[in-house]
Amino acid sequence: MVFMPGRLLPGLLPVGAAIALALTVGLAAPATAQAPKKDDSTFQTTAPHAILVDADSGTVLFERNADELMPPSSLAKLMTAEYVFNAIRKGDLKLEDEFVVSENAWRKGGAPSHGSTMYAAINSRIKVADLIQGVIIHSGNDACIAIAEGMAGSEGSFAELLTKRARELGLTQSVFTNATGLPDPGLKVTSRELAKLARHIIHTYPEFYHYYGEREFTWNKIRQFNRNPLLAMGIGADGMKTGYTKEGGYGLVGSAVQNGLRLIVVVNGLKTADERKNEARKLLEWGFRAFESRPLFADGQTVGDAKLYGGARGRVPLVADHAISLLVPRAGGEKIIARIVYTGPVPAPVEQKQPIGKLKVWRGDNVVLEVPLQAAESVGRGSLPQRAFDAASELVINLFRAGFERL
Repeated sequence: MVFMPGRLLPGLLPVGAAIALALTVGLAAPATAQAPKKDDSTFQTTAPHAILVDADSGTVLFERNADELMPPSSLAKLMTAEYVFNAIRKGDLKLEDEFVVSENAWRKGGAPSHGSTMYAAINSRIKVADLIQGVIIHSGNDACIAIAEGMAGSEGSFAELLTKRARELGLTQSVFTNATGLPDPGLKVTSRELAKLARHIIHTYPEFYHYYGEREFTWNKIRQFNRNPLLAMGIGADGMKTGYTKEGGYGLVGSAVQNGLRLIVVVNGLKTADERKNEARKLLEWGFRAFESRPLFADGQTVGDAKLYGGARGRVPLVADHAISLLVPRAGGEKIIARIVYTGPVPAPVEQKQPIGKLKVWRGDNVVLEVPLQAAESVGRGSLPQRAFDAASELVINLFRAGFERL
């Protein structure tokens, strides 16, 4: 890995400024900003696991034990829903398709189970569109199992597909052993990866996200209401999912929008439903009150460059595929450290848009933002003398490093 060396820049990074190396940025509050309340500078929560994320930039505003594995309870149903959404997007599944509610789905997840259910009748055929609402609004275990059996033949096989899909999305720690979130020793997730999954669903499937905000759904003549308490609080919440098991405690993944800013909150391991509701709400309200968005790099602006090996040029400029912004405390005065991280030197040739590395931003000891970077342009292989010179240079550098490490 290469960490580009840093330098100090006063004030906010202006949009349009080309910053070639890593940055240590002191972000001062704008002159018009009001002084924050005393309790805005820090936040305390009783939630054993928590994270608050800006849905747009991915900036982490708060975290507590965000990388510790934990039982997700029904929060695991977010992964089940994502798999269904992706299958529909690819054309492998249609909303009008029907799945059978087997005796296993009925006994394990239906009325006889006395758990979360959409009260689907045994051996009935239900459209995917209705099963999705059963999963999201009713938190129906019977709906999840019917989907799993219909798509993969068994819940176990479906769970393997969920874990595989999680890896494709960059969820490197989470493991899914069923479609429901019912207790299982091998079923584990992290709050950071739940937030990442929620952010992915919000951005990737806007045509399906509305399900998370629907207040009620009636099936088998039984009317049930959405279990997400944030929806009725008047704080701009429009999703996503609650969960509870004795093993996992009370948990919630929620999302809310105020003044064009969307935040995602995850809390888990709480002792009561009221505590879950209150802690999630307090985190969201604190985030909206204490932070504001500030631009770092405009769309297409060069973020930095990477060293090349054997190229027609010695370096290639790096860009993100979108504008980069960061939520920062309204109080200002906090230093943000940003570095370009990549494995290099990068061998030539390099194609335009080739992934090279990432921009990583720290607030204190925590990484609050990671943005993939790609080559801004193509760079071909250099001449034979150029490649020979690069090879000799790398040999000298490696020998120097080896000697230094022995000291």
